Amino acid sequence: MSTATGEKTQSQNWLLPLSVLIVGAFMSVLDTSIVNVAVPKIQVELNAAPDNVEWIVTGFTLALGIVVPLSGWLGLRLGLSRLYILSMIGFALASALCGLAWDLNSMIVFRVLQAIPGGVLPVVSLTMLYQVVPRERIGSAMGIYGLGVVVAPAVGPVLGGWLVQYVDWRLIFFINVPIGILGTIAAIVVFPRLRPTSWPKFDLWGFLTIAYGLFALLLATSKGQKWHWGSYPILMLVVSGALSLALFVIIELEVDNPLIDLRIFKVWAFTNSILLLGIAVTGLFAVLYFLPQFLQVVQGMQALDAGLVLVPAALVLVVLMPVAGRIYDRFGPRWPVVAGLAIMAYGSFLMAGMTPDTPRLQLEIWTFIRNVGVGLAMMPIFASGVSALPAALTSAGSGMNNVMQRVASSVAVAVFSSLGASDAAQMMHDRGVLFSGGAQALPGVAAAAEGGPGGLYGLYQTTNLSVLTETYNNGFYVVGILCVAGMALALTLRSGRVGSSSEPVHVEM
Repeated sequence: MSTATGEKTQSQNWLLPLSVLIVGAFMSVLDTSIVNVAVPKIQVELNAAPDNVEWIVTGFTLALGIVVPLSGWLGLRLGLSRLYILSMIGFALASALCGLAWDLNSMIVFRVLQAIPGGVLPVVSLTMLYQVVPRERIGSAMGIYGLGVVVAPAVGPVLGGWLVQYVDWRLIFFINVPIGILGTIAAIVVFPRLRPTSWPKFDLWGFLTIAYGLFALLLATSKGQKWHWGSYPILMLVVSGALSLALFVIIELEVDNPLIDLRIFKVWAFTNSILLLGIAVTGLFAVLYFLPQFLQVVQGMQALDAGLVLVPAALVLVVLMPVAGRIYDRFGPRWPVVAGLAIMAYGSFLMAGMTPDTPRLQLEIWTFIRNVGVGLAMMPIFASGVSALPAALTSAGSGMNNVMQRVASSVAVAVFSSLGASDAAQMMHDRGVLFSGGAQALPGVAAAAEGGPGGLYGLYQTTNLSVLTETYNNGFYVVGILCVAGMALALTLRSGRVGSSSEPVHVEM
């Protein structure tokens, strides 16, 4: 972008283009959580088998893993403004097709199509943010932008639960159409119409190796529980995926126009932020996955009621994200991230003390406390990494940030659910041994046996709910430990006000 154009951009209010970018990021991220609530209803409506309906989510996730690394090259090839507009249109159209799906196969195909623009939008939005915002205001901008990235997964279960329970599950897709149209019109009006100045050669082998590597690892983690972690298909996916990613690194270090410029990892501030981002996203999505399950399976809540429990925690993010951005601008990322991870760890350890009878208010307080930490830590982690990169590497850094978000969220849900299932099976087996020992081994058995089969069945149900709760608690313990480990990494982050710059970080739009 020319100097004259940069001065013009600098003189404009960056809040307006930032608001347009938030629309795209919010819409794409929201879709990843809102659909999960509707899957049981979709299964009934489309007469799908339980083993097949999960591909509505799995197919979307796998497609995202393939598309996200491609976003940087598309931005250079088409221009960021044009790519953003095309992605908004594509996401709205694909969402409409999902709402019109007539059977499971059509739904899976349309979800894969939806993932293509859905994977591009967050990468392009974050890259453009660093273009239109001055460096000294990055923290404030990221705090506002974070309302779309972090709040969307929190409000998704509430909105999805309400639409599924009281309206129609197809509206979770149709709602994207008017939002996409309005966002497209706003982007056309606000963003400059510039043509790309370079025509980079497509790194085919780099794309194939990272696409297969991410596909194999995401498929392995999503199917590990069902196919068994030690089975040959899972082992082959993990080994071949790891080898493919290793080959990707070798290729990217040799080609002239790499798909992702790995020089970004020479900057420790960025590498550190990627590690911290993986920890923070893992903690966020593990809780978003475990808590609704606990509320519905153990405490018997409806989908909407389970989502409403998360509302106070979502509201604290709305308040804290902009505040965290201002704190970052003034004090740097170190202390907000350290404090945020400490609060996340504390909240996670509180949640690890859940019982089947834990009151709803107590859970709301615990999740509220935990999201205070999320609100303080998440955006400083985002901003500290990409802002430390030279302008030429901003796009690569944004792409890698989104790869880490997608991979960490998918792996967290898959691995934690698999570990939870394994723990549950082991604990039920241990209690089965106690049951077989009779009243001497487990006194409650004798009292239940006096009530006949109904009494024993009631004891079995109580025990089963207790075991499920313990598996969720174990997951929260692991999240808390990860947050404590992240605090050590956060202590190496920069401290102090970011250096001022007269211009934003410019990347060709």
